[in-house]
Amino acid sequence: MSVIVTDNGFGTDDWANGFVARDEAPANGDYCVDLPSDTAPDTLAQLTNAPMIRIDFPSFADGRGFTLAAMLRRAGFKGRLRAKGHVIADQYAMARRSGFDEVEIDETLATRQPEDQWLFRADWQNHNYQARMRG
Repeated sequence: MSVIVTDNGFGTDDWANGFVARDEAPANGDYCVDLPSDTAPDTLAQLTNAPMIRIDFPSFADGRGFTLAAMLRRAGFKGRLRAKGHVIADQYAMARRSGFDEVEIDETLATRQPEDQWLFRADWQNHNYQARMRG
């Protein structure tokens, strides 16, 4: 069972329409496209009509998913964007600033890093170092 992390804390997964690989994505419909972290950036523009995209984080040290999320948002993706896998609480603010709406973690990580650690980083807009430097 997965735990979904949002700015409001832990929740359950409310997505009931299944997940498909990028190559199997239909032209339209209610589906979520699963993207690996090594997805080629030049293929992202064709996914901007998907209702939801879930990007895999195979390791907390693999930051390619943050780049993919930011590129999707710049390409015009308006749907739901989820990080899945080895994202830790310390990375939550980065995930939100990159364009993710939510993070999907397993119960083991949720036990190791309880909800209060994620909520501590949920005020991600007010603690943005780059925005403070620009302003």
